[in-house]
Parts: sequence; C-alpha cells; structure tokens
Amino acid sequence: MIGPAILVALALAIGGCVCVVWAERGGPRWVRAVAAVTLAVGELVRRSDKGDRQSRDQLGD
Repeated sequence: MIGPAILVALALAIGGCVCVVWAERGGPRWVRAVAAVTLAVGELVRRSDKGDRQSRDQLGD
C-alpha cells in the first residue's frame, strides 16, 4: 500500500518540477498555476524544515 503512495507522490513532484520549468519558458495558464502551487508547497516544506531544525538545535544546547 505504501509503494503506490510513494509512486504517486513522486509523480506529482516530478510533474510539478516540469511545470515550473515550462512556466519559466512561457507555458499556458494552467501550467503557470501548477508551477505556482508547486513553488508554494516547496516554500512551506522549506519553512517547516527550518522550524524542525531550530527546535532540534535548541534541544541539543
């Protein structure tokens, strides 16, 4: 059950990256929308990771 879920997540991530590159080259409106969502989710993940890292650093001090 976990294998198909990982494959779907991987396909979505790769598709989002393709849309980001395509949008940079002036793709259609739906590609720019998918690219914006992909970049927003990436930013959320990045911020979440920074918060986790800061809390681990405080625990280690």
